Amino acid sequence: MRDLREIRQELDQVDREMVRLFEKRMNLALEVAQYKTAHGMPVLDASREEQVLQSREAMLDDSALRADVRALYVQIMALSRGAQERWMKEAADHD
Repeated sequence: MRDLREIRQELDQVDREMVRLFEKRMNLALEVAQYKTAHGMPVLDASREEQVLQSREAMLDDSALRADVRALYVQIMALSRGAQERWMKEAADHD
């Protein structure tokens, strides 16, 4: 069995990478907002979100985590939508 300190250090490394990737994902979500604004599209595309959820579930090696990865991505996409809505509102207020 590994030492608890070693496991926690590895968790910290994973979290650093997750935060970096989250920030990158949110920046991409803002690019999506710019595209949607330019093309008069709404923020929410429910069919796309369901497609994303299903594809992320399919990426798992451990199918027992399906509900958890779905819950994770529901939250991530809600945060992305919120950021897109704020960006679109700010863009509209500056026009």
